[in-house]
Amino acid sequence: MLNKRNLWPILGLLYGAVTWGLIWYPYRRLGELGIQGEASTFLTYVLCLLFSLIFLRKHLKCSRASLGQLVIIALAAGWTNLAYVLAVMGGEVMRVLLLFYLAPLWTVVFSRTLLNERLDMTGYLVMLFSFAGAMVMLWSPGGGMPLPANQAEWLALSAGFMFAFSNVLSRRVHGASISLKSVSIFAGVLVLSAVPMVTTPEKFIVIAHLSNVAWMWVMVTAIALFAVTLAVQYGLAHTPANQAIIIFLSELVVAAISAYYLANEVMTVQEWLGGAMIVVASLFSGKLEKGG
Repeated sequence: MLNKRNLWPILGLLYGAVTWGLIWYPYRRLGELGIQGEASTFLTYVLCLLFSLIFLRKHLKCSRASLGQLVIIALAAGWTNLAYVLAVMGGEVMRVLLLFYLAPLWTVVFSRTLLNERLDMTGYLVMLFSFAGAMVMLWSPGGGMPLPANQAEWLALSAGFMFAFSNVLSRRVHGASISLKSVSIFAGVLVLSAVPMVTTPEKFIVIAHLSNVAWMWVMVTAIALFAVTLAVQYGLAHTPANQAIIIFLSELVVAAISAYYLANEVMTVQEWLGGAMIVVASLFSGKLEKGG
């Protein structure tokens, strides 16, 4: 039942779902303005990190024992965000999101290997429905192997994989504040997006000549990403996992509607069927977290 105590956490998660369901659009607009994915990611997360150092500096606490794991989390989460941005800029929004939502499958695997958690029936169902949904969605009418069709889809798959890894590893880190974990994510994205920037210096030239419209999109996107990171962290800290995953799934609805109206993207019946199976797996994963 909704009350004042859980209203704000739920609103935080809903804001997160809506934002992540729409975040592809400003990045595509930046792409249309000639700013490639690595450059736009670099710029938006520079601002996110700057906002964090201004508003969260009093909460950046970490024990020495957790520092090494925090660096690994930063790089894993950094790749998650960078790969996600590159995927939605170059691929079909819903296919990218559904491949990303295979994260529950990888979470079960990592929980077993890294945390030594035993699988119960729910865990096996998560693996079964996730894998079967992916096979249905990716199956080619020509009889080819059910694999991602392009670079964007491989990036989406890897983003979900690293998202699961960073989340499971984060459960082992107790000596770092939520604020510091958020900042580490921003830093990780910044570092990874800077690598192709350094190897291709002309991308810095593009940044130096950004138009006012481009800077507007960069600023709006950075503010949204900074706010959504804090909102989701707050929501997750005060909402049961099985309830949170249901709220998060509304991201798919937002993405489907926005992709249809803003990008004229329509999914096939086969893709919807596979996607529905992946959604079922995500719902089961909420019960899995509750049981753990």
